Amino acid sequence: MNDSVLTSEQILDAAEQVLRRYGPAKTTVVDVARALDVSHGSIYRHFPSKAALRDAVAARWLHRVSQPLRAIVEEDGPAPQRLRRWYDILIATKRAKILDDPELFATYHGMIMDSREVVEAHVEELVAQIARIIASGVKRGEFAIDNPRRAAEALFHATTRYHNPLHKAEWRDPNIGRDFDALWSLLMAGLGAKAAQKP
Repeated sequence: MNDSVLTSEQILDAAEQVLRRYGPAKTTVVDVARALDVSHGSIYRHFPSKAALRDAVAARWLHRVSQPLRAIVEEDGPAPQRLRRWYDILIATKRAKILDDPELFATYHGMIMDSREVVEAHVEELVAQIARIIASGVKRGEFAIDNPRRAAEALFHATTRYHNPLHKAEWRDPNIGRDFDALWSLLMAGLGAKAAQKP
């Protein structure tokens, strides 16, 4: 490949493939450069260190979780139903990544746990999306709370069992859907919603 036309996205694509093959502990910048048939200096022109490259790969992987949720935030339908659909997609996406390809998930999860700033930015993005949906519900008279941001934080943390990979061992529990529905009814009551409806 010609170094002059190398892009950050091409590097990230190659890094993902190399990570799949070797895992985060054994993957080096030289491995990524070799996969692209460029010098390792070409990689460093885009990412100043292995840690920066790792963080960029982790951020892109987490972006694939948050990106589909943005469309729901931008919709104009009833907030309680949008919020439930937002959660249904979040939970389904996380479970698919973990349960359908556990080896690949283990690779990314180990890498992400070393990228605390990336994780914090991901959580902040998700909480901000929840807050926007709640704020729209307050404006429409569907929720009765004073602080959408604080409510979003509380909602996110209250539902951790259902979307945080640390709880993945619990996700095969046949009653987990029923438990989430019961929790959801309580949370919607706490937001002052007239009815805890699914979409």
